[in-house]
Amino acid sequence: MFETFALLQQGGWTMLPLAACSVAAGTIIIERAIALRRRRVLDGRILRAIDEYVGGAPPGEVTRVCRRHDGPLARIILETLRTQDLDYHQAVERMHAIGRIQAAYLDRGLTVLEIVAAVSPLFGLLGTVLGMVRVFDAISAAGLGDPNVLSAGISQALVTTVAGLCIAIPALAFHSLYAKRVEDLASEMQDRATEFIVRLHARKNAQ
Repeated sequence: MFETFALLQQGGWTMLPLAACSVAAGTIIIERAIALRRRRVLDGRILRAIDEYVGGAPPGEVTRVCRRHDGPLARIILETLRTQDLDYHQAVERMHAIGRIQAAYLDRGLTVLEIVAAVSPLFGLLGTVLGMVRVFDAISAAGLGDPNVLSAGISQALVTTVAGLCIAIPALAFHSLYAKRVEDLASEMQDRATEFIVRLHARKNAQ
C-alpha cells in the first residue's frame, strides 16, 4: 500500500485523474460483465414461453412469464403484446423502437469506458511532458551534475506514461468486447421478438 502511495506521489498530480479513470473503468467493466450475461438479458424462461407459444392460442402464459421475470427481452415482448392490435408492419416498427431503447440500456456505461480509453494515454502524455519540463528546469538550474534531480523527472515521465497505457489498454479491449456483445444480444432479441410477432399475427388472422 505504501509503495502504491509512493508511486502516486512520484507521478505527480496527473496521477489523480488517472486514478479516477482507473476506478471508473474498473467499476464499469465489472458492472457490465454482470449486466450483459446472456441468461440475464435473454431469460431462458421467456425464451421457452415464446418457443412454446402456438400462434392460434391466447398469449396469456407469455404475458405472465414476462411480467414475472423483468428484463430487456421481457419489456420488448410486453410492448409487443400491448400493441398487438396494430397491423404487422406497425407492430414491427414499434418493436424496433422499443428494441432501440433496450439496446441503449444495454449500452449504458460503454461511452464512459470509451472516453477513459481515449483520455488516459493523454493524461499519461501530460505527465510525461511535465516530467521532462522538470528535467530541463533542473538542467538549466544546476547543469548536468545532479543525477538525482534528473532521475526524479524522468521517473515521473515514465510512471505516468505506463499508468495511462495500463488503464487505456484494458478499457479499450473491454469496450470492444462489450460493444460486440450488445450488438449480438440486440440482434437476438430482435429476432425472437419478430418471431413472436409473426405467431401473434397468425393468431389474429385466424380469428
